[in-house]
Amino acid sequence: MKVKRRDFLKGVAAGGTLAALGKPDLVGAHERGDRRDYPSLLGMLYDATLCVGCQVCMVACKKANNMPYEHSGLDRMWDNPRDLSSSTLNIIKKYSIGGGDQKDNIEGHSFIKRHCMHCIDASCVSACPVSAMSKDKMTGMVTYNKDACIGCRYCQIACPFNIPKFEWETPVPKIVKCQLCSHLIKQGGISACCEACPTGASLFGPVESLVAEARRRMAMIPGTYYDFPVADIGGRIAPKFLKHRAANYVNSIYGEHEVGGTQVMYLSGVPFEKLGLPGLPDESFAKISDGIQYAIYKGMVYPIVVLGGLIYMIGRKEEGDKKK
Repeated sequence: MKVKRRDFLKGVAAGGTLAALGKPDLVGAHERGDRRDYPSLLGMLYDATLCVGCQVCMVACKKANNMPYEHSGLDRMWDNPRDLSSSTLNIIKKYSIGGGDQKDNIEGHSFIKRHCMHCIDASCVSACPVSAMSKDKMTGMVTYNKDACIGCRYCQIACPFNIPKFEWETPVPKIVKCQLCSHLIKQGGISACCEACPTGASLFGPVESLVAEARRRMAMIPGTYYDFPVADIGGRIAPKFLKHRAANYVNSIYGEHEVGGTQVMYLSGVPFEKLGLPGLPDESFAKISDGIQYAIYKGMVYPIVVLGGLIYMIGRKEEGDKKK
């Protein structure tokens, strides 16, 4: 059958209508993940120079979240996990080189606390196909609904910090991760690890206040004593201060800008990459992936128009064959 020019143009018109009807709405995706979207961003500042590695925060975390003990030794007497797992939401690890005698020195040692970073534009939330991962509309905390989780593990692949863990040991495994003790925060409290920390290394509060406190510390004269807030800087519990000698900080707040900013931030005397914190771009991966999808769908309009034309022409050909 010979295709007439007029029939082809009709097909293109039909395809255009199909494209208009089928074009996905991406407006919502481009409006997501800004600090201004959350009126009461809550988070945590971990100051590695104040951490003494006592692991009290790990004990408090397990108690507050009813998590089982984890044994990595043969005696099975102590809770001594080696890394984050489905039983351990929060862990203190140690960086050491050589003799490791001098604390907070690249040639010495430093402690580092790892748990969910609560990204402002969270990749895990973007990747979850069933909305089991979500951000609180007020505080921005990344929480998850265990009942909605289908165990696809997309969140594990999407997370740039390798945080969500899978319950491999259970017959119906789900994802597990720190939720910043959201159940305690709803009751007016703070994260258990921050409340238990004896030195103030883990500090809870509004993200803006934590950033200001981090900048204050970076402006301190190394070796001079200053007052450091303990546990909470947001007024949820009675204020408390301890005097510490200011460290020689790395001139950066890890988490202030990485992947669009995180609600858990770090200060350290040792370069962050030495502590296992990855170097990441300022733009969130969720936003980058949205841009790619938008470009693909925008470019797909034209193939859809052509497809509509082909469908129309095939239909015309079949009608012609039947008449013959």
